[in-house]
Amino acid sequence: MPTYSAPIRDTLFVLNDVLGIGRLSNLPGFADASGEVMEAVLEEGGKFCREVLAPLNQVGDREGCTRHDDGRVTTPSGFKDAYRLYADGGWVGLAADPDYGGQGLPFVIATAVGEFQASANMAWSMYPGLAQGAIAALSAHGSNSQKSEYLPRLIAGEWLATMNLTEPHCGTDLGLIRTKAVPQDDGSYRLSGQKIFISGGEHDLTPNIIHLVLARTEGAPAGVKGLSLFLVPKRLPDADGAPGEANGVTCGAIEEKMGIHGNATCVMNYDEAKGWLVGEAHKGLKAMFTMMNEARLGVGLQGLAQSEIAYQNAVTYARERRQGRALSKKNGAAGEPASAADPIIVHPDIRRILMSVRAFNEAARALMLDTSLKSDIATRSPDPAARQAAEDWLALVTPVIKGVFTDRGFENAVAAQQVYGGHGYIAEWGMEQFVRDARIAMIYEGANGIQALDLVGRKLPADNGRAITAFLTEISTFLAENAEDATLATLVPALKEGLDHLQKATMWLAKNGMQDPDNAGAGSTDYMHLFGLVALGYMWAKMAQAAGRALAAGPTGDQSFYENKLLFARYYMERAMPETGTRLRRIATGAETTMALPAEAF
Repeated sequence: MPTYSAPIRDTLFVLNDVLGIGRLSNLPGFADASGEVMEAVLEEGGKFCREVLAPLNQVGDREGCTRHDDGRVTTPSGFKDAYRLYADGGWVGLAADPDYGGQGLPFVIATAVGEFQASANMAWSMYPGLAQGAIAALSAHGSNSQKSEYLPRLIAGEWLATMNLTEPHCGTDLGLIRTKAVPQDDGSYRLSGQKIFISGGEHDLTPNIIHLVLARTEGAPAGVKGLSLFLVPKRLPDADGAPGEANGVTCGAIEEKMGIHGNATCVMNYDEAKGWLVGEAHKGLKAMFTMMNEARLGVGLQGLAQSEIAYQNAVTYARERRQGRALSKKNGAAGEPASAADPIIVHPDIRRILMSVRAFNEAARALMLDTSLKSDIATRSPDPAARQAAEDWLALVTPVIKGVFTDRGFENAVAAQQVYGGHGYIAEWGMEQFVRDARIAMIYEGANGIQALDLVGRKLPADNGRAITAFLTEISTFLAENAEDATLATLVPALKEGLDHLQKATMWLAKNGMQDPDNAGAGSTDYMHLFGLVALGYMWAKMAQAAGRALAAGPTGDQSFYENKLLFARYYMERAMPETGTRLRRIATGAETTMALPAEAF
């Protein structure tokens, strides 16, 4: 059975040494997140994931969810008990508004715990994860009565929530949505239609589920401008706020999926279901995007999480599996002459796999935490300029995190599976489940090709390129200020070259994408990954700088920890950053050849 140990030491290093979270103690919630509190939260969260969630991961995969004849859905053995422990522990409201029962801790801490959960049991983690998006959407767009009635129960974990967008005939193109909402005399609406691919659409973890549904009112404008967002409970709250009579929303089927079997992915049928408008009529997409943007960061986190647990188990296997002899006597790979064969971790190609995956994981964790911290600044800082800069970063980097992290998360799960050889293909080892579970993250919440188009077509030109200009300037300034830093001497040239490639690619798209939109479309995925390579390289430079400071401060018990940071920073710059040149070359070829073949010739 696979095992999992939360990367608490690495997370604390990023939060404290790299990001300097203590500098934000003046922001709401940060004063309560002292170093001791933060470490205790991560330790307890890691323990829960290791001892409760991880042992249920294969159980959920084997059993899946069951739909009964009356439409009820039961989750795999142990899921309900695990959720009750989680909710009773106050984990759902970790970063939520204290006015509605939340603990008000920084979002970045909840993100760190979220990684642990998604690594230990991705399918289970999706149930409470979706509630976070609903809490955000209602907090930003709900009426006072909606907030007072629903937020305390969602934050306490008494109820869970979903987001309902996709319909059988439309996925990303939400303008095609047909679900209709008819206004009633009492101010409510009656919704009718069908939604598909609804994660956690029906289950037995909580007595009520709050569905946030995109629908179209009668006479609404065509396309996305005519969409409104509605709150539709599974059960209508009674006079005391408890779940009352059943609403007209039911699970018609559970999708048969490649992975995440422990999560009930449902076809949801709305038959005159009673709901209430959230926010303004015909402004539903804006309200839903509050939920979707948070969900996209959460999906990016899933890519990192599956990469991390796959790495951990591949390392364990590589240390124990014996096959062949070491090719040399170099440090760490000398082999064990007294044994019939050496552990496969001595082989350079096995090390290449493991080091590549870990180099991604640690940089991705830093970028995710940095971005989550900027989310805290965007919502909690009293400084308008700081909020604007943080919002610009979030808008620009969110599609990169979603697209790059999930592409690489799947690739890394496959690479870690390869370490096992034939055993990686056998279910009992658990590696094939990580591969199957990781695959969905590249698809839902906007397939990665859509993320790339969003980055190039919307985020780069927004506000006359303000966000991308700030991003490029930040890294350029870092390089200039640290040009003489001996710790970074071997890293700066590679990062500088990667940044130069990103600048050239940005300029090429700005010029040629305007002349022919197909140029932007053909180069968008390469641009997204080029951006990701540079962003992750920037994180490695910052981590190396922090490790260098720690080593310069004198001997500590963590000497090897910091030395390993410097080693992996070098590895990333040597092995990963050269790919920026390839990505730039592809972008600059344009779309002519890609678009030349007639559709009927495919």
